[in-house]
Amino acid sequence: MPPVTSPDTSKVGVLLVNLGTPDAPTPAAVRRYLAEFLSDPRVIEIPALVWKPILHGVILRTRPAKSAYAYAQVWTDEGSPLAAITAAQARALQVMLGDGVKVDWAMRYGNPSIPSRIQAMKDAGYERVLVAPLYPQYSGATTASVMDSLGDALGKMRWQPALRTLPPYHGDPGYIEALENDLAAQVEALDFVPELLLLSFHGMPERTRELGDPYHAHCLNTARLLRERLAARLPGLRIETSFQSRFGRAKWLEPATETTLEKEAKAGTRRIAIAAPGFSADCVETLEELAIRGREVFEEAGGEKLAVLACLNDGAPGMAMLEALVRRELAGWWA
Repeated sequence: MPPVTSPDTSKVGVLLVNLGTPDAPTPAAVRRYLAEFLSDPRVIEIPALVWKPILHGVILRTRPAKSAYAYAQVWTDEGSPLAAITAAQARALQVMLGDGVKVDWAMRYGNPSIPSRIQAMKDAGYERVLVAPLYPQYSGATTASVMDSLGDALGKMRWQPALRTLPPYHGDPGYIEALENDLAAQVEALDFVPELLLLSFHGMPERTRELGDPYHAHCLNTARLLRERLAARLPGLRIETSFQSRFGRAKWLEPATETTLEKEAKAGTRRIAIAAPGFSADCVETLEELAIRGREVFEEAGGEKLAVLACLNDGAPGMAMLEALVRRELAGWWA
């Protein structure tokens, strides 16, 4: 048993958290990841007695190979794009904040896990930790699930750190400004003039909105504010909102991104740019679902040019926004 020492309460940590990723683009690794992800009652709000036979008897037998193929198409030398970019964001934020704060990162599902990084910070003497879920729009399936994982971690710790959490920032002026500057620069750099900028957010079952989840309203708020800001920067560009990543047979938030791409192409729209402002980092949903499958849908329906714009990632506009949010939430803990 390690000796008990007096805590240095001046030591402050920041833990960036994103959704998660398998350890490798293989069916076995994806199966482990999906088993954890789809077993979360925040993600799948179906009674366990009904859901578990479906999950283990059907989904985990068929879906891992398909998902592994999708991950393999976007995997990098540094591993999963989401993990690599989140790590880069943590490194960049560490430089921006300096040695007075320790910056680390974790995944809600997969590795490194939230409990492991919280414990590591505590073991290193960091008694105050700001946990920053990188979800601009709040959802029970994302932000609340991070809180659940934190609670589970704290429940196993005798000596716990003090915690703060970053609130959702869907309408924060710094976030909207970062999106405006970043997306406008990307659109202006394209080798074609898009007729439509489609803002694609991750989808959720319609039932979640009926149960009081604010996610849909937060997405629409982000879209409205961004549309207002881009109107002056990109006059004449039509901006629409859609929702991607449907799963299962339930009714999901609409309009669906793939359906929108198909309808636009059939209606005569030939040039589209897509942005995914709800994602803080590029991942399989943006790099494969939008950039590969979305392009196929658009072109097969008659579209000609489609550009998927990069997320904020660790670029200058996004990192300046993240630094400002973190500094604000650390007020009183760190000067």
